[in-house]
Amino acid sequence: MTATEGVGRRQFLTLLGAGVAGASLPALVSGCAPGAPGTAAAPGRNRPLSAAFYQAINDLDPHGASAVDEASLLANRQIYDTLVTRKGEELAPSLATSWRQPDDTSWEFTLREDVVFHDGAKLTSADVKASLERLAASDGPQKPLWSAVDSVEAPDPRTIRITTKEPLGTLLVNLTLAFVIPATQIGKADLSRKPIGSGPFAVESFTPSSQLLLKPAANHWGGAAKLSGLRLPYIPEASTRMTSLQNGEVDVTWIIPPDELKRLGGVNGVRIESKPGLNYFLAWFNCGRKPFSDPRVRRALHHALDIKGIVSSLYGDAATVMDAPIPPAVFGHAPQQPYPYDPDLAKRELAEAGHGSGIRTSMMWFKDTGPLATELAQSIISAWAKVGVVVEPQQIEKAAWIKRLTALDWDIELQVNTVTTGDADYTLGRLYTSTANRMGYHNKELDGILAKARSTSDQDERKSLYGQACEIIWRDAVGVFPAALSSTYGLRSTVTGFVPAANSQPEFRTVSTAG
Repeated sequence: MTATEGVGRRQFLTLLGAGVAGASLPALVSGCAPGAPGTAAAPGRNRPLSAAFYQAINDLDPHGASAVDEASLLANRQIYDTLVTRKGEELAPSLATSWRQPDDTSWEFTLREDVVFHDGAKLTSADVKASLERLAASDGPQKPLWSAVDSVEAPDPRTIRITTKEPLGTLLVNLTLAFVIPATQIGKADLSRKPIGSGPFAVESFTPSSQLLLKPAANHWGGAAKLSGLRLPYIPEASTRMTSLQNGEVDVTWIIPPDELKRLGGVNGVRIESKPGLNYFLAWFNCGRKPFSDPRVRRALHHALDIKGIVSSLYGDAATVMDAPIPPAVFGHAPQQPYPYDPDLAKRELAEAGHGSGIRTSMMWFKDTGPLATELAQSIISAWAKVGVVVEPQQIEKAAWIKRLTALDWDIELQVNTVTTGDADYTLGRLYTSTANRMGYHNKELDGILAKARSTSDQDERKSLYGQACEIIWRDAVGVFPAALSSTYGLRSTVTGFVPAANSQPEFRTVSTAG
């Protein structure tokens, strides 16, 4: 048992904030101070690195209910591999060395011959087949991505054939989320706690909602990790994470609130790296519930918000005002005309919709959904109150939020979403169809556009179609899309080889630490 497993979560966070009389995070975990014999790195490897995210890792099953949670995906990127990966803006080989498309509905992949799982077993096409079939059959959040898969075949140990019911232009980008596990592990009870993958790091220990400890895999096909260990502690409080970074208790952290970003900019030994992000805030209306089933009401609430002023005041340069239902960095983004800020127009539109005497409603969110989420919710609620819309704030636990979200048991909900693949289909095609029914919104025209965009491999055509989808969703005011967040990381100066990830899921195989 590690030192942090022996204390409660509240005590653990208190220890982190206080620094435990000068001890760093590695000291808390290993029982030794940094640089002491007990923390010496293995030959050819750097000392362990600590990377703190603001959301909790609760589950390590790459195909389960948490499969698209940012924190779970962060862990999955270290533990597992996929057939295809993303290198910047391009898709690149990973477990598959190459692929071809014999016809519009079939794909063939050739697998690497030098891949072994963390238990020493060699990866074969049977493992890939079992993983893909498990994903396609699951009821998890990735299910819409795989609904068009008809069959997966493994004609020999190095070949995978995927046949789809119709052309699927998003197959390659979807495969960047299809983590491969050994076929023998499927169905095992401890898959979500002690999984086996073929990624650059293996699980050493895992305490859900506390921390994940990883060790370098013995024989990773891409080359051994340079770190002697990787710690992913859960530190939700931004101020505690920033203090831990400043004191050297944490080597890397993200997402960074604007006020902390300004402070860290002048801290010796700390640097900031940033790039346009794939994370953004949205506030959906439950379009299947009155009064939000009336698009006039939804548009009126848009006009009641000074989005530009709210975003500027809260986030400064750490975010940009959204002009579409997906961020500008996403393939398929098409800018739309902003809703003018006009409270008087909002009041008139509400009156025309039969709500001249006002509306009483509610908004739910969970605390750790994103930076300054509570402040953003309060700003929106305050603005709506000025046009006669009284909103009950409901900040609830994430588990309760997920349950209510999926049951459509809410009026308005606020969250941060991530277009993990960088492709519009991941968000628009997965969440806005009538079949998905994620916010009670149904539009047959949109369904047809999204289906066509998914089925074509012509990228120019896909981009045009997603532009049409953006226009419909924006026009129908399915939700309010306030801010796209910059992907900003704080790093100790001793960290090298780190590449900021736009989707908040950095990979650490090539990262080094000095000292």
